[in-house]
Amino acid sequence: MTLDFTAAMHRALQLTRTQNVMEATRVIQRALTRRGPAAPPADEPPASARLLMPPRDVARTPDAIEIPPQTARTASAREATAEPRSSGRPRRPLGEVLTLLRRADLPGIRPGSAPTPILRKTPPILVPSGAAYLARTFTCAAGSRDYKVYVPSGAEGRALPLIVMLHGCTQHPDDFASGTGMNGLAEEHGFIVAYPGQPASANPSACWNWFHPAHQTRDGGEPSIIAGVARAVMAEFSVDGARVYVAGLSAGGAMAATMSATYPELFAAAGIHSGLPHGAAADVPSAFAAMRGTPNAGASRRRKSRAKGRVRTIIFHGADDKTVDPSNAEAILADLRAGLSELGRETLDKGVAGGRAYTRTVVTDARGVPHAECWAIDGLGHAWSGGNPDGSFADHQGPDASREMLRFFMESPARPPPG
Repeated sequence: MTLDFTAAMHRALQLTRTQNVMEATRVIQRALTRRGPAAPPADEPPASARLLMPPRDVARTPDAIEIPPQTARTASAREATAEPRSSGRPRRPLGEVLTLLRRADLPGIRPGSAPTPILRKTPPILVPSGAAYLARTFTCAAGSRDYKVYVPSGAEGRALPLIVMLHGCTQHPDDFASGTGMNGLAEEHGFIVAYPGQPASANPSACWNWFHPAHQTRDGGEPSIIAGVARAVMAEFSVDGARVYVAGLSAGGAMAATMSATYPELFAAAGIHSGLPHGAAADVPSAFAAMRGTPNAGASRRRKSRAKGRVRTIIFHGADDKTVDPSNAEAILADLRAGLSELGRETLDKGVAGGRAYTRTVVTDARGVPHAECWAIDGLGHAWSGGNPDGSFADHQGPDASREMLRFFMESPARPPPG
């Protein structure tokens, strides 16, 4: 690595720390091509797009996706044979640019290594007398994951519902439990909560790999691990098998959509907050396109061919979300409509809760049971609505997404039969 290239990497890192990713991209491209000022890459987000960033001295990619090292290597190999642009410069996706930043020989970053995600410290999880918050590990052929389980007081002698909660990027189980307040609701209403954790070894920013085909199918990859966690909790504790649910935020929301599509017999309902439809992407470029709300025709066809929409689902999305475009909520809702053999009624209402206006769409099946419910919340960005600010990506304003999800889950214990 030449001195000029090292200096360029330092400059690009400084720009990334101040959230000026577009200029950082240009600096790297100039260093890589040794030519004049570079135009932004074709698949870079528009200037108005914001990246959710951790504290100012740390840079990371947008929530919902982080490129695993093997994916970055594959992308680099593909680009080696890509047709050059008219300027003579190869196309470089934004994700690869940030990966190059990490690989640069810069202070505090080991060359060729992925960064450890910045996991926010949260206040200790308080556990009432008689309740339990337990650490467990599940292992299967697809891999191993640690997880936490909250069991409310007075659980003995009765079969309780179970909610599997999937965190977003750079989060961890304790952080997600704190931000959603789901343990408090579990104690209040009597249900069990499981929080699988995604390690940095599986994804550098602890994101669920919703965008990778290996993690979009039944009996393989991360879906099989998450389903295994649910079944392990059901085996260890008294759980009502007809009332098992899955919910998640951002990358976790996208994975919740995949879980409902791949294990419809296991989950009676799903909650997707700031997420994406199942099958919305098949690689890193299509993932960024889906997050921007501009999926290509091929990705749209693949998603529609794989979308089932058979599991009852509640959706929350901020109208001001700059990380995962709100059009993804509409795409999820469209999949759910398509999953009904016979539509019932569709209603729309507007209101204000927690200081934020919202629009709620409810689609029922032929029996009149709500099959889909979609909340579009004005003024909300990429964060859990009505959450606890002790957790990351949690907005204390707006409708209480946790309480509304629970209400939706418990409205009808009957699970639609598979097939």
